[in-house]
Amino acid sequence: MAADQPWQGDASSLVDAFRAGGRTPVEELEATLAAIERSTLGAFVWLDEERARARATTADVSKPFGGVPVGIKALEPVAGWPYTEESMVFADRVATYSSTAHERLVERGGIVPVGQTLASEFGGLNVSTNKLHGTCTNPWGEGRTAGGSSGGSSAAVAGGLVTVASGGDGGGSIRIPAGFCGLLGMKGTAGRIPRGPHTLIHPMTVVLGCQARSVRDAARWFDVASGYDSRDPYSLPRIDGWERDLGTHDLRGLRVAISPTLGTAVVRDEVQARVVAAGEALARDAGLTVVDLDVALPKLDVAWALGNLAGLRMDLEGLWPECRDLLTKEIAFGLDMAEQLVNLESNARGEATRIEANEAMAAVFDQVDLLICATNPDVAFPAHVTANTRVGDQKVDLGNNGALTIPANISGNPAVSIPIEPLDGLPVGMQIIGRHHQDQLLLDLAAVVERNCPWPLVAPGNPA
Repeated sequence: MAADQPWQGDASSLVDAFRAGGRTPVEELEATLAAIERSTLGAFVWLDEERARARATTADVSKPFGGVPVGIKALEPVAGWPYTEESMVFADRVATYSSTAHERLVERGGIVPVGQTLASEFGGLNVSTNKLHGTCTNPWGEGRTAGGSSGGSSAAVAGGLVTVASGGDGGGSIRIPAGFCGLLGMKGTAGRIPRGPHTLIHPMTVVLGCQARSVRDAARWFDVASGYDSRDPYSLPRIDGWERDLGTHDLRGLRVAISPTLGTAVVRDEVQARVVAAGEALARDAGLTVVDLDVALPKLDVAWALGNLAGLRMDLEGLWPECRDLLTKEIAFGLDMAEQLVNLESNARGEATRIEANEAMAAVFDQVDLLICATNPDVAFPAHVTANTRVGDQKVDLGNNGALTIPANISGNPAVSIPIEPLDGLPVGMQIIGRHHQDQLLLDLAAVVERNCPWPLVAPGNPA
């Protein structure tokens, strides 16, 4: 691979190349920066070239991600970097601290943070556009969304700019863009990677992770970033050997239900057919037992939205409602709606809905070990869409677009999006949801798909 082109394999193979002396972290960083400069995707919104060059020069390639240039989702605080949360309201704010996960990735992992990747404002929408930095597009299709809220990270990885990038998932924000961009998107059990410092506890739907080209890269990310931290009191104890133990778990005989819609979402017929075919193929390859189960999870978009808006209102203390015109119209609408609807009675209804959702998910796992569905209802829609919009004869409903991913956030179950057969030249994701704390089984299942039906690591025609 030419030294002036970013590495087109996964991050793990890039580290192998560093260790073998076939490439250096400085060469890779310079190729990455040049590719970002040439790119028209809009994936990166800010670069830290000086500090990145200093880190590349002194990179310790013996570390898991030693010397690897990495994109950081713009919603994640990094000391000294802009901390806009992708909103014009905080256009001039600078972070005074870094997240625990970021510090672990730098110190334990040896990453070279390149800069920030685009996200939706406050992570509130599952699209890749905001008023502050514009729109990021999908490298698989000109003018198509990269998804959200981690769309910039997905576009950067699928577009050949960096081998891996950070992400966060409060309602599908890792899995939705991974599904749209043909990547591996793993949402761990709630608490697997700590979210501190200054952890926002309620409503306990957000997890951290990455946008990855391979299963082993995602496993390596968990090796580096996961484990308890006192500044996130709900973080889980550390598990060692995520990458080491890939492929060692006994999958044969596990019971799986294949329900493309989860009984709730409106999913395109062709997507459903691909998910069923891929799910049945995985069952054959892994020795799973397919169980005919009628899955009907409750509709959760309103309860999810109202639960998350409280944290946003806290963030905007002293600024709302005067800052209304600076906000994306959907975010402003959500705050207005919450102020009108939220009271003791609505909070009680919200808690009742969460209990119902937890019971429904638990009832599924009383009968099966795994649940397979689509990641997204359709392939990537036009990038300019930000709300319920008609595109030709198709209505893009952003609430429906999260109907397949939000349930696992409400209940805290681990879930992974895996690329399967494309549709109309655009990626389709198959989502597997597992029992709490059985994250490693999901990675092993993803590895079976990766081995038997490997996906392109970079979008065709988009090597940077």
